[in-house]
Amino acid sequence: MTYSRNDIVAEARRWLGTPYHHQASLCGVGTDCLGLVRGVWRTLHGDEAEAVPAYARDWGEATGAETMLAAARRHLVECNLRDTASGDVLIFRYRAHAIAKHVAIMSGPASMIHAIEGRAVAEVPFGRWWHRHLAAVFSFPGISP
Repeated sequence: MTYSRNDIVAEARRWLGTPYHHQASLCGVGTDCLGLVRGVWRTLHGDEAEAVPAYARDWGEATGAETMLAAARRHLVECNLRDTASGDVLIFRYRAHAIAKHVAIMSGPASMIHAIEGRAVAEVPFGRWWHRHLAAVFSFPGISP
């Protein structure tokens, strides 16, 4: 199946206003940051990329494993950090040398869509703070030129 970057952004925007709910992934009902990307993936591909095990809010600190980056590398296409484009998946580290544990979808040249605890899914500026914490950029497979 092929789709455009605009299709990805349109689907992510459909999730705007969805309340934050840890481990959830249901548009309009509840989602966390990973759930948002999983939901967009399901719309594009029909099924989950893989089963997602239960995870605690502090899973990164507890395990120290780069679980999110490893899963992204299994299912997405890694890009250069400087070559972000609408529809790309952005993965962040909250602190230097911490594991990557937040994800968003690039929605424009200077904006992104994400879910963060305590807030509904929102489109926000992809500002300096986020740029400094960017760990990796990926594209969904199957994007039409």
